[in-house]
Amino acid sequence: MAEPEYIYIPVAELEGFITRIFCAAGCDATEAARLSNHLVGANLAGHDSHGVVRVPRYIEWQKAGYVLAGRRAEVVMDGGAFALLDGQFGFGQTVAQQATEFGIARAVEHGSCIIGLRNAGHIGRTGDYAEMAAKAGLISIHFVNVAGSVLVAPFGGRERRFSTAPFSVGVPLPSGPVILDFATSLVAEGKVLVASNGGKALPPDALVTAEGELSGDPHTLYGDYPEVGPRNAALGTGAIRAFGEHKGSGLALMCELLAGALTGGGTSGPIKERGRICNGMLSIYLSPKHFGDEAAFQRAAADYIAWVKSCGPIDPDAPVLAPGEPENRRRAERTVSGIPLTREAWQGILNAAAGLGINGP
Repeated sequence: MAEPEYIYIPVAELEGFITRIFCAAGCDATEAARLSNHLVGANLAGHDSHGVVRVPRYIEWQKAGYVLAGRRAEVVMDGGAFALLDGQFGFGQTVAQQATEFGIARAVEHGSCIIGLRNAGHIGRTGDYAEMAAKAGLISIHFVNVAGSVLVAPFGGRERRFSTAPFSVGVPLPSGPVILDFATSLVAEGKVLVASNGGKALPPDALVTAEGELSGDPHTLYGDYPEVGPRNAALGTGAIRAFGEHKGSGLALMCELLAGALTGGGTSGPIKERGRICNGMLSIYLSPKHFGDEAAFQRAAADYIAWVKSCGPIDPDAPVLAPGEPENRRRAERTVSGIPLTREAWQGILNAAAGLGINGP
């Protein structure tokens, strides 16, 4: 397979362009900038599956009324150190930020807080919220599901049962936060989307066909699709596989139970027809300052991470890294080189902008 051909877009130029798109779509300037900053930030971190490739899909969802501009997360239940919020089907990057800010404020006051968020639009890269908490000096744990989205087969299965069910943990340290962030599927659905737009190819065992054969072909998930245009998982008959066999499958199940069933936002299925999907997120915030000797915790954590990283590498050119370090390296590189997008992905964004009367840069 030929290597993808990329266009490199300067970060500030891309962020400004995406902001204009969302303003034209009906978002106010603050919300449009937040959406753009989050999506471009995902690309900067190397998480292209949750970056600007999502823009055409977000615009489609907004036009269909599946996601709404200008929403504020509503408090359904407030117990002080715990609360349940409803995102009112607002843009996920808006209402998930509000929920995170709510949890941070309470954990700073009480030492800990648990926040359930339901009915949020696609919240994007979950690690963004772990980074927000870490900047406030808090540890955070996030379980996420996608109600109404069945994409992933459980261990041993060939039919869809789970959403991609992301999971993230953030730990603040003086040298920089340790951020663990991954989908419980072998690849995020966005990586299938990127591959279908001419981007990095999928591993040959990332997907499973309806017949139980392993596959790396995005058509397994999306069915037939044009070179440039929308992708609809309802048209495919296969599924994404869970990572780590039974381990990823088990963690995905817990994400559905905690972020979906417990919050009241709903699990991935069973569903009779596809339409609006929404994220649920159960977040736990912990303040090291309230757990005793914060300085001792930081020393112990730093010493342990240094010891883990001192492990002799299999490949001398690929040293052992802590979670978050690959993202930091990618940010530094892409801040200089720009954001790489395949021609197909870039054209899809230009088409979405043109549909709103916005000219590309």
